[in-house]
Amino acid sequence: MPLALNGLCPLLQVFDMPTSIRFYRDILEFTIISTSPALGPPDDFHWVLLRAHGCELMLNTAYDTGERPDTPDAARVWAHHDTTLYFGCPDADAACATLRAKGLTVKDPTTARYGMRQLSFSDPDGYGLCFQHPA
Repeated sequence: MPLALNGLCPLLQVFDMPTSIRFYRDILEFTIISTSPALGPPDDFHWVLLRAHGCELMLNTAYDTGERPDTPDAARVWAHHDTTLYFGCPDADAACATLRAKGLTVKDPTTARYGMRQLSFSDPDGYGLCFQHPA
């Protein structure tokens, strides 16, 4: 019997959960599906499951309550540049215009040498995001 898989749901460690939730929910239009118990302030959880257009993503705080430093660890943020999430997107140019209208600073999409039209940018924690479609 072949292995049956049904989707993929990456888990990203984030520095500031409310900032990350506002980015993924308010800018990228993900919906909150499930969370750990609220920690008090709005959008403050240790863990959240998000969903948009059939894509799922989990976010988890990188630090336990009371252990988070005042500023992100530069080495940790630098290491996030090794991670990029690629999303199928029917029109990278339209996505670029939508994100700019929401106040996000993104560069124009480019066409990769292998034929994919790509809009690449980073989330608040430095993880790479790429919205792409065949050129």
